[in-house]
Amino acid sequence: MLKGGVYLDVENLTRNGGWGMRFGVIAELVRAQGVQMLRANAYVAADFDREASDPEYARRNKEFRNAIRRSGFHLLVKRVRRFINEDGETILKANADLDLAVDALVQSENLDYILLGTGDGDFVRLVRALQNRGRRVDILSFAHTSNELRYEADFYFSGFLIPNLLEADDGDRRYRGVLYSVSPERGYGFARVRTGLKFQDVVYDVFCHINEFQEHITNEEFINYKNRETVLEMDLIQQSDGRYKGERIKEYVWGS
Repeated sequence: MLKGGVYLDVENLTRNGGWGMRFGVIAELVRAQGVQMLRANAYVAADFDREASDPEYARRNKEFRNAIRRSGFHLLVKRVRRFINEDGETILKANADLDLAVDALVQSENLDYILLGTGDGDFVRLVRALQNRGRRVDILSFAHTSNELRYEADFYFSGFLIPNLLEADDGDRRYRGVLYSVSPERGYGFARVRTGLKFQDVVYDVFCHINEFQEHITNEEFINYKNRETVLEMDLIQQSDGRYKGERIKEYVWGS
């Protein structure tokens, strides 16, 4: 069994669609790859000055940090610091990128597998460095992911598609996927839908008809869903011939 570590850039993940993610599912995702998780680090920023003056803000953030700890992650907190720039504006800084990179490099001496939770292209060099040490490096992120980071990884997990990582709009029986082929003149296309946590748990030929969308969409919108790799949420129905189709399809809008 491979020995692995998880390093989560929590600010990047939550800011780009991962708010409300279930951290325990990330641990399950790693174990599903046949990996024994030895390290699980989560890097967060904390504005302790604001927390000292705003009890409600402090309560929410302490609950959030405690929830991460309860999921089995070692929490590394970077204090938000305030600086005055040359224009007299207050700038907030709390960048934990260096901490994450150093920890991953040092701790990788005893690891075979690394899952980096971030979409930040600044980590491309870290991915290459870990791979040069013979480590497998997978990426988990949500929106605004660097293409270079995505393609440098050994495997890329879209957090939007991981079952149960984010609560589905209509309950956890719903699945998410993206269109990879459309025939707008015929009104249908095919989607790639993730059904489980193993990297191979993907159905590639889910039939999606334009009439199955909960809201009316035009042929042009149908094409744009494919071109933009729009995340779609749907009921996944297995038909009598063993093939799959999507029903009650809708665009998944994060942050809504």
